[in-house]
Amino acid sequence: MALNNPAFNNPAFQDPKAVQTYPGGQNAAGLGGQTQYATAQHAGTDAAARARLEGMYAAPAAGAIETDRMSVEDTVWKTVGLFAILVVTAVVGWVWTMSPVTVQNPSPTIVPWIVGMLGGFVLSLAVIFGSRKKIRPALIFAYAAFEGLFIGGISAFFEFMWPGIVVQATIATLAVVGVTLALFASGKVRASKKATKVFMIAMIGYLVFSLVNLGLMLFNVPIAGGAFGLYSQPSFLFGIPWGVLIGVFVVIMAAYSLVLDFDQIQQGVRNGAPRAYGWLGAFGIMVTVVWLYVEILRILAILRGSN
Repeated sequence: MALNNPAFNNPAFQDPKAVQTYPGGQNAAGLGGQTQYATAQHAGTDAAARARLEGMYAAPAAGAIETDRMSVEDTVWKTVGLFAILVVTAVVGWVWTMSPVTVQNPSPTIVPWIVGMLGGFVLSLAVIFGSRKKIRPALIFAYAAFEGLFIGGISAFFEFMWPGIVVQATIATLAVVGVTLALFASGKVRASKKATKVFMIAMIGYLVFSLVNLGLMLFNVPIAGGAFGLYSQPSFLFGIPWGVLIGVFVVIMAAYSLVLDFDQIQQGVRNGAPRAYGWLGAFGIMVTVVWLYVEILRILAILRGSN
C-alpha cells in the first residue's frame, strides 16, 4: 500500500505549508533546511536533497515486517497459513473417522469429531481471554489443528451418510465468503451499530435455542425427535423443516459476522495495531468460516434427510 511507503511519512506530503515551500524550503522536512534554493552557493545541497527524495521514492514500500504494524496483506497471509493447517489436520480427521469402516462394520467413528470440537472450544477460550494480555500464535496454530480435526471428522461422517454433501457444503461456503468479501471490498456492505445490536440479540436467541434443543435431545423428549432434534421438525411453511429456515437465518448472521471481522481488521490497521494482532484477525475469520461451513452442512443434511 502506498501509505506504508516511508517516503509518504515526510511532512512534504502531509503539511500544506511544506508543499508550498518545496523544494528546499524551511518546512520541507530537512530537504534543505534554511537554505535558499535560488542561491548558487547552495545548489549542491538542493541537488543532494532531491537525490535523497528520489531514493526514497525508489525504495520498496515498508510492509508489516518492517513497521511491525498490522496490515491487511499480512493478515491475509496469516489467515491462509491457518487454513493450510486446518486442511492438513482435516485430512487426518477424515481418514481417522473412516478407518474403522469395513464390510463387517460399516460405521465410522465420531472420536475425531468429538476430540476436535472439545479441543477447539477450549483453545478458542484460551485465545480469546489470553489475548487481553498477549497474543500467542502457538495457541492459534493449535486451535486451527483441532478445528481441522473436527471439520475432517464431521465432514467424513456426513459424507458417509449423504454422499456428495461435503462438496456441496464447501462450494456454498466459498460462495458466501466470496460474495461477502466482494460486497465489503466494494463498500456496498458495512457494519453499523444498529445492525450489530440486532445481530447480537439474534445470536443470543440462537444460542439459547441451540442449548434448549440439545437438552431436549439428551433427555429424549418426543417433540425433539429426529437426527437434529427440533431442527428436524416440519414448520408451518409448506412443511419445510425448522432446521432449514433457521439455518438460512444463521447463514445470514454468519455472513454479517464476516463483515464485522473484516471491519475490525481494517480498524486495527488504521489504529496502527502491532503486527501480532494479525493472528487475532486471522483467528476471528477462521472461527466464522468454520461456523458457516457447519451450518451449511447441517442445512444440506436436513434437506437430504427429509427427502
